[in-house]
Amino acid sequence: MKSYGLLFFIFPFFIASAAHAAILLHVSQANIIQGEPVMITVSGTTSLPAATSPRLYFFMYRGVPTALYGADLHQATGTVSVSVIWKDGTTATTSFLVRERVSPTEFIPVPASLGGNSSANQTRVVSELEKDNTDLLKTYSRKDKALWTAIFSFPVANPVVTDPYGFVRSSGDYVIAHKGTDFHAPPGTPVDAVNRGVVRVAKYYPTYGNTIVVDHGLGVLSIYMHLSKIFVGAGELVLKGEKIGLSGETGYAEGPHLHLSIRIGNISVDPMKFFALFGVTLPQ
Repeated sequence: MKSYGLLFFIFPFFIASAAHAAILLHVSQANIIQGEPVMITVSGTTSLPAATSPRLYFFMYRGVPTALYGADLHQATGTVSVSVIWKDGTTATTSFLVRERVSPTEFIPVPASLGGNSSANQTRVVSELEKDNTDLLKTYSRKDKALWTAIFSFPVANPVVTDPYGFVRSSGDYVIAHKGTDFHAPPGTPVDAVNRGVVRVAKYYPTYGNTIVVDHGLGVLSIYMHLSKIFVGAGELVLKGEKIGLSGETGYAEGPHLHLSIRIGNISVDPMKFFALFGVTLPQ
C-alpha cells in the first residue's frame, strides 16, 4: 500500500544575554503532536527579532512580538529548538516537544463522479492529487507583514466538524492523509474568509474541486475546497467574514461539505488547533 500524502498556556524558557536578562521566549504548549501549530511570544521587549532558526515570521499580537510554527503531519518526533536574535546581538532560545500522532483510517472510495473505485482509477486520482498539491505548494504568501487585522473566525455559521484533521483515508490501493477540517455545510452554504487577506488562487482542481486560497501574510494561508460557487478572483483583497463562495461537493468528495486547510509556511496544520491559538473554539 502506498502512502501520500488551546487554550493558551505559557511555558517560559531561556533568556537572552546578561544585559537583557528580562527577555524571554514562551511557547503556547510544551508538547504538541504531529500536525499541530505553536504560538511563540517574546516578553521583555517590543522589538521584532532580526533573525530566527528555524525561519519564523514575527508580528505584533496583543502588544508583544509573536510568531507561528507549524509541525508537519509527518514531521519527525522529538525536540524542536528555536533560536532568536535581535539587531543588537541579543539572543534567546526555547524548545518544545513534537510527539507522534495516532491516525485512524477510514475507507473512502473514489466516488462515481470521478470514475469509481477501480485500481486503475485510484492510480489516476492519486496522480491528479499530486499535481494539485504541487500547484498549491507554489502559492505565494507575503512575508513582510501580517495582512490580517483581527482574530480569526470560522468559515461557516454555526460550525460543526464532520471530519477532523489528521485521519487517513483509504481508497483500497492508496492511503491519503486528511490535512484539513471538514465542516457540515449543505449545498449552497455561504463560505466566509476566516480573516482579512489577498486571494491568491480561485480555480478548479480535479481532486479538490472549486478552490480558493487566501493569503493572510507571513506564510499563513487559508484554503477552501469542494465549493459549488466562487465569488472572488485572484488578487482581490477580502475582509474577515466576507462571503467568498458557496459550499458544494466538487472534486473528490462523498457529499456536500466545506474542507478548510490552514498552512503556516506551506505546512498544513490542524485548523481547529490554529483557531484555538487565537482563543477561538467551537460553541459549547
